[in-house]
Amino acid sequence: MSREDVRRHVNAYCLLRDVQFAAYELYARRWRLTAKELFVLDLLWFAPDGCLQSDICERLSATKQTVSAIIKKFREKGYVSPEESEADRRNKIIRLTDAGRAYTARVIPPAASAEIDAMAELPAQEMAELVRLTTAFSHAMKRRFDALPEVET
Repeated sequence: MSREDVRRHVNAYCLLRDVQFAAYELYARRWRLTAKELFVLDLLWFAPDGCLQSDICERLSATKQTVSAIIKKFREKGYVSPEESEADRRNKIIRLTDAGRAYTARVIPPAASAEIDAMAELPAQEMAELVRLTTAFSHAMKRRFDALPEVET
């Protein structure tokens, strides 16, 4: 296949990825959140014992500063309580407070349900194929982008 043909497929895929991300962004805005804030709440909702702040950074490919700002916002609202990790005092375990669980219960379960319902529209074999192909493409993208030279500033 020519690079031009592949480029057309890349463009089509990127358009679909943008549609997905826009769905998250628009849903987050309903709650006066950013998509990254929504994703942090999602991670915390599905981690009843909390998450290490460093794991949140890694999972979202976000900087420590970005995640710290989100945690600070949620802490000021009384939604999270950061605690020092016994294993590494430089790292914090982020947990939802009771108020945070009550708020997040209104935000995350409907979004998670929408994701499940959307995936359930596909036959089981296509679900597996979508995950398999997206995994392969994602790993190839990471490998190729990691191989690009560093930019000197």
